Amino acid sequence: MTKAILASTSTLHNQEYLEYLIPQLSELYKNIDEILFIPYARPGGISHEEYTSKAAEAFLKAGIKVKGINEFENPAKAIKKAKGIFTGGGNTFLLVSELYRNKVMNALREAVKNGTPYLGTSAGTNIGGLSMQTTNDMPIVYPPSFQTLALVPFNINPHYLDPDPNSEHKGETRETRIKEFHGLNSQPVIGLREGSWLELKDNKVTLKGDLNARVFKKDKVPFEIETGTDLTDLN
Repeated sequence: MTKAILASTSTLHNQEYLEYLIPQLSELYKNIDEILFIPYARPGGISHEEYTSKAAEAFLKAGIKVKGINEFENPAKAIKKAKGIFTGGGNTFLLVSELYRNKVMNALREAVKNGTPYLGTSAGTNIGGLSMQTTNDMPIVYPPSFQTLALVPFNINPHYLDPDPNSEHKGETRETRIKEFHGLNSQPVIGLREGSWLELKDNKVTLKGDLNARVFKKDKVPFEIETGTDLTDLN
């Protein structure tokens, strides 16, 4: 039974890393003293070791230790043995490329679907959908496939932004890009605003957080859903 949190972002304005999610982590990783961190999404400016230390500092507030997958010679084995898993944000193209390069995409999918508690933020949430094709990131590398974990029956657009009527920018919006996606693809897309997350628990997918989310379906008018909405059967 899948148990996961797929959050739009790791850091809210004027808060520390993962601060708003700490209460959720204590419940997600209940009775777990150590989790595995996947830092593959960061393209530069911070090493995997530094990124893991950042995650460890945040998880310490929930009384949980963190080890980076980069510390293991066999990443797939590390995933299979992990009590819990967290995939951080960064660039989704790089994350997916590295998951495939290290031959752990299937191992990660199987572990989470078999009950290993999972947290994803930003890019780590993008991969929770059917594919990574609704990411906002630049294609800095070319992954062998866009197919991801399929923890939910739709795609996700983290960091979803509404059009700003006061902005001088009159070009394409996130909504425009998602409509372009639906020109060639059929699966629904959830626009997750900052501070919102999807909770996967008891065979249900539920919108959590203080904000509404926006649902996009092919050839349909986009609509808003309130926090607490059950998205299990969205199609």
